[in-house]
Amino acid sequence: MTQPKRAVVIGAGFGGIALAIRLQAGGHQTTLLEKRDKAGGRAYVYEDHGFVFDAGPTVITDPSALEELFTLAGRKMSDYVELLPVNPFYRLCWEDGSYFDYANDQDALDRQIHARNPADVEGYRRFLAYSKAVFEEGYLKLGAVPFLSFRDMLQAGPQLARLQAWTSVYGMVSRFIENEQLRQAFSFHSLLVGGNPFATSSIYTLIHALEREWGVWFPRGGTGALIKGMIKLFEDLGGRVELNAEVSRIDVQEGRARTVQLADGRQFAVDMVASNADVVHTYAKLLGHHPRGVRQGEALKRKRFSMSLFVLYFGLSKRHEQLRHHTVCFGQRYRGLIEEIFNHDTLADDFSLYLHAPCATDPSLAPPGCGSHYVLAPVPHLGNAEIDWTVEGPRYRDRIFDYLEQHYIPDLRRDLVTSRFITPFDFRDELNAHHGSAFSLEPILTQSAWFRPHNRDTTIPNLYLVGAGTHPGAGIPGVVGSAKATAGLMLSEARG
Repeated sequence: MTQPKRAVVIGAGFGGIALAIRLQAGGHQTTLLEKRDKAGGRAYVYEDHGFVFDAGPTVITDPSALEELFTLAGRKMSDYVELLPVNPFYRLCWEDGSYFDYANDQDALDRQIHARNPADVEGYRRFLAYSKAVFEEGYLKLGAVPFLSFRDMLQAGPQLARLQAWTSVYGMVSRFIENEQLRQAFSFHSLLVGGNPFATSSIYTLIHALEREWGVWFPRGGTGALIKGMIKLFEDLGGRVELNAEVSRIDVQEGRARTVQLADGRQFAVDMVASNADVVHTYAKLLGHHPRGVRQGEALKRKRFSMSLFVLYFGLSKRHEQLRHHTVCFGQRYRGLIEEIFNHDTLADDFSLYLHAPCATDPSLAPPGCGSHYVLAPVPHLGNAEIDWTVEGPRYRDRIFDYLEQHYIPDLRRDLVTSRFITPFDFRDELNAHHGSAFSLEPILTQSAWFRPHNRDTTIPNLYLVGAGTHPGAGIPGVVGSAKATAGLMLSEARG
């Protein structure tokens, strides 16, 4: 019989919690350490004046990956959280007043595509077939498989070559689709995981097939309710959660991690430790006293990082029934704006936005008759643009409110009850994200799979990574998949 091990997971984001559940269910006493006063990481929750605001991820696209966590623990997810279907998945809007309702309804999609360009109906079907092929190879087969050796990458090479993974998401969509608005509609998904559609590998078109396979869902009570359900499952299994527990150091002795030290002086002895913290922070700060931490920290700082985000949360005294749950508001520019966000050192004058109106699905997130919202704008990370967000933040908030009032939410300011925003400074300071990046390493081909930081460290054998900075990458399915890959390695080592 396997001797139970003492495991510590640093960071209670989606990936960290999912990993902790798997370890605890596997019979190992697991402690989950979280710097902030609530679990969730980027899926933090703000509450104000009766409004509930999910801080980050709001799109659930693979409920089976979450269900699996409860099933392996002998429980039912429905006893902990209820997932509600979102329809349409997204409403995609342009400044000319046109919109496209992206839903899991082929006839409705065909009608809307035909209205823009009849030839693109068949083109879309061929794109969907390609996306499904990538989904099967890249997600179902490899999404939870750790790439620890280059041999693993070589074995995947023929499939990647067949799928022409070196092509960008936008480039691949454009092979099938002629209409520019439709090209935008079917290529924006990579932005949801921090990727530039014009640079990110076409492997990430799998997100489209993933949504068509399982739909888009939203937890009743918000994403925070899903986090609470996962934490309850972990604690029901005997796991231990420590909040307000900022980790300052991973102590290494004789080549192995031995203790995890907190800023308040507490220490946790470990047999295994996994970090759900930002990968640069993990190596450069938590292991900054050790040669491995210094070397890997410096190497990671030379990588390309995803963009950051400006997120504005606001509660209104009335419901706006014209809004769908998820609205993507395309601005005047697409390629040029994305180029500035990822590669320039200034803040663009225009923007494209993601507008979240969860009361369209779950009115309980606001007082009766009111609406809870957030709007998200991709912005450059701090390594590219040294913007003083203490000055620019209020200005940017006002610009976005002006835009929304003009195009999407009449009388917004009149009905405004409460608002707050987070900037790249918050990603840097609250979440320890390098450059204030919102999604860790940019998901380009040369920073994916084996080229991404591995799920197990190559030098310290009982140190593991989980979350957006390791394989397979960002997004809820990605980080939950990373937890499965990392848990497999940790449970295998525990068995000896």
